[in-house]
Amino acid sequence: MPTTAISTIEDKKRLVRRLAGSGRGFAEQYGFRVTNNPSSLFQLLCLAVLLARRGDFRRALDSAHALPDAGWDSAARLARSLHADRVRALRDSGQRGDVDALAVLLGDLARTVVERYRGDLRQLRSAAHHDPARERALLTALPGVDAQVADLFLREVQALWREVTPVADRRALAAARRLGLGRSAEDLAGLAGGGESERLAWLVGALARVDLERRYAELTG
Repeated sequence: MPTTAISTIEDKKRLVRRLAGSGRGFAEQYGFRVTNNPSSLFQLLCLAVLLARRGDFRRALDSAHALPDAGWDSAARLARSLHADRVRALRDSGQRGDVDALAVLLGDLARTVVERYRGDLRQLRSAAHHDPARERALLTALPGVDAQVADLFLREVQALWREVTPVADRRALAAARRLGLGRSAEDLAGLAGGGESERLAWLVGALARVDLERRYAELTG
């Protein structure tokens, strides 16, 4: 049965408060820290790469957790890991499909971040002079990072890199449209309070989670 869209502005704001009220974005809801340090930023980028793949999103979350659990909590440490060990960790976390290619990609991504930015994505931001379009261009020049991966990464870090706001990925926008909250990141930013990038990050993360977990009924029932 289709979800009933919310029509009045008061009801929309009430729902936004409910969704953003946890004070945590998507990644933090699933146990990933969102802080502006090299380790956290690289783990968020790996999470984005894994979430963009087809399949059960819980598998992607498990694989993203498996990397730091194996001791690869930074670009430098993942870059030094053995291919066979990455394959084993990904398979043990439940990854399916071409795990060998995924292990190669993650290794290439880590090595490139080390070579270009000394393992620190804050240097990518500095190289872009805090220009959002340039930041996206530099991100999508990394192995395995396409526009979708960039959206997923920037969805989380917009609370820290405020120049990229507003960002909403396709999952968040699908939920927003279905719930009647708008059709664009700008629409959601207006409901979240304009330039409050942290609150917007919480909102779009919650919307993405609603869509992935199919939790519409509990919000509109």
